[in-house]
Amino acid sequence: MHDNTITLAASATTDGLEAHDPTPPSDSGRAAALTARFEAIPFTPWHRRARIVMGSATFLDAFDALSLAFVLPVLIKLWELSPAQIGWMIAASYIGQLLGALLFSRLAESFGRVPMAATATALMSVMGLACALTGNFQMLFLCRLVQGIGVGGEMPVAATYISELLRAKGRGRYFMLYEMIFPVGLMITGQVGTLLVPILGWKSLFFIGGIPGLVIAYLLYRLPESPRWLIGRQRFDEAEAIIRQAEASAGKANLDYQKREPEPEAPAAAAGPAQAVPQARSRWSELLSPRFRARTLIAWVLWASSFFVANSLNNWMPTLYHTVYKLELGSALRAASMTNVAQVAILLVCAFYIDRIGRRAWAIVSFLVGAALLTALAAGGASQLWSLIVLATLAYGVVGSVNAVLYLYTPEIYPTRMRAIGTGLATSWLRIASAVGPTTVGYMVGTQGINSVFVMFAIVAAIGAVAAIGMIETGGRRLEETSS
Repeated sequence: MHDNTITLAASATTDGLEAHDPTPPSDSGRAAALTARFEAIPFTPWHRRARIVMGSATFLDAFDALSLAFVLPVLIKLWELSPAQIGWMIAASYIGQLLGALLFSRLAESFGRVPMAATATALMSVMGLACALTGNFQMLFLCRLVQGIGVGGEMPVAATYISELLRAKGRGRYFMLYEMIFPVGLMITGQVGTLLVPILGWKSLFFIGGIPGLVIAYLLYRLPESPRWLIGRQRFDEAEAIIRQAEASAGKANLDYQKREPEPEAPAAAAGPAQAVPQARSRWSELLSPRFRARTLIAWVLWASSFFVANSLNNWMPTLYHTVYKLELGSALRAASMTNVAQVAILLVCAFYIDRIGRRAWAIVSFLVGAALLTALAAGGASQLWSLIVLATLAYGVVGSVNAVLYLYTPEIYPTRMRAIGTGLATSWLRIASAVGPTTVGYMVGTQGINSVFVMFAIVAAIGAVAAIGMIETGGRRLEETSS
């Protein structure tokens, strides 16, 4: 690891700045001062508003991502879908999400976090309404593919934005409380789908997800931009104006704030090598440069393994309960919805202990526990419905908690100038895994049986545990330090 005590005097040679492009001392000093001021601001109503609005978009992202799982049991009979078609229908959204993650994360580095999150939300909402107007497999496949571009674009940009608003102290707790919005969205999707699909039909879920999203997209466009991104783009006046808004909010929330001395962890001279100075433009290739290669490859394996297991379980369980275990539709949807309830409960514990336990330890233990539960399913736990429900629900909840931790961890390991790119490319592995996983399950269920599916999941979870050993511990450290 690099020495995090490197001072600003050496910052011209850090964070990828080229030797032929030195940063003027005046710019460096102002960037350091603005970064220190922003880092010193405690959590305020200003932060809360941004988290609520961005969180609303993330909620709808979850709703749109999972809605198909509670629509498929109806469409299987209505359109006479084969297991392979089911797998491809699930994969359609994830293929789009892969494209969206790559596209919007790149644009977020050039045009800002806020406009790209808003545009992605608008796209997924419009296409959600289009899904409700389809009438066959081909058209729904196409609409889900395009909708996935918006779904995949919103999450990494939103995670980057929220991470950049938070200071080191308590960042894990505040971010995980925000990130819980996604599994809460999954949980509510399950409950709404269970209630409304049998009564109002499958199209109702797409209307519910699409209409509010247009309102949320408008509210997103009105959010303040990330000051850290503005500082990196040398737009100091804009950054300072936003920082003053946050400071004013802190002053109103705490009358002593304006009179306090700067906090010890945020002096201008210790802003760190990673973000204290204006940023050079990043390139995709830099993620695999010697400086970032190890953390990048480890992050990719973590994203692929955790989401391969979690999203395959989440998307297939309603259909497995209904078709393989012969539960009636309402009971199958209720049983499947419990997976997201378990994830929310586990994440609530995670939110309050993640800064104490650490990102690395939580990931290792969660993968190992998930692998053990999935092994139990493969060894016979899937032979009875009650044990399948209990073990699959717990396995999803445990492994699913790693998914949320990765949204916290990944933005922490990259500098501001490449944070959205790094996060977006990492999440692209979740899209690949989430496309390959359900499609593979579709073929395996029809040819090799359900036990083989859980063997595969257990092996993938074990691979995730091994990869987690190589994680950098970022808890309690400033973004300017963890990304160096």
